[in-house]
Amino acid sequence: MMGRWVRYGWLIFVVTWLASCSSTRSLKKTVDVDGLDEAAYAEKVFSNSGGWKAVTAKMTASLNLNGKKTGKFGGTLRIKRGEVIQLSVTPFLGIEVGRAEISPDGLLVIDRMNKRYVEVSFNELKALTKVDVDFHILEALFLNEIFLPSKDRLTVRDWSSFKLSVKQPDVWLDVKKTRPFGYRFRTEAPQGLLKGSHIELPGTQYALNWTYDDFEPLGNHAFPTSMSVSFEGGEKPSNAAFSLSRLSTNADWEAHTKVSGKYQKVKLEELLKMLVK
Repeated sequence: MMGRWVRYGWLIFVVTWLASCSSTRSLKKTVDVDGLDEAAYAEKVFSNSGGWKAVTAKMTASLNLNGKKTGKFGGTLRIKRGEVIQLSVTPFLGIEVGRAEISPDGLLVIDRMNKRYVEVSFNELKALTKVDVDFHILEALFLNEIFLPSKDRLTVRDWSSFKLSVKQPDVWLDVKKTRPFGYRFRTEAPQGLLKGSHIELPGTQYALNWTYDDFEPLGNHAFPTSMSVSFEGGEKPSNAAFSLSRLSTNADWEAHTKVSGKYQKVKLEELLKMLVK
């Protein structure tokens, strides 16, 4: 009887030990980022989101649309969370010559020099850019925030929707189970700053890349003062570069623009021509 219990005891010990070894092996496979596990690093990345209700900045920008380059021009960038993204073009003497306004309804572009405008929905924009964009995705891109296409704002509990991979100093967060588009985010360890967002249509050459650099304090968080955007897959290159200064969280400005009845509405095909001019 005693021998049987000894054998059972050894069997339990061996099974427990093997289970422990198996657990240890599993733990070793867990992504480690500067001593942080996946959940802790994701929490650090998400905590970098400033949560600003509004952001404004002076802007210097340049465009390359379908191979047609513009020189650098000045303007302003204004964002009110959940409401609007405004890009105003003021190349000389602070006089506004054009404005692009993005809202949950779509895009409004105003050409003040020629008194005309374009107004398009996001469905039309998706057909134009070949990428899955809506207001909340664009808002996150301009605000240097990681996003999920099905959610307006992320919490730490959403970290399980991402797969982490480490390629020092970069840590990539890939969104799981998204169709038909793929979403990837490049962060920099150990700070956890978001350095790039990537949206692609798998199996095609179409993609959007948005990169960030030159971070400066804005409130209790850091905001990038350099952004670049590129669209891949077109016959000719299309990209934009933004340099920002005089960052502020001022929200004392009109969120939506009223178009004068004297302005002429033009078709979507004129949009790129207007932007180049």
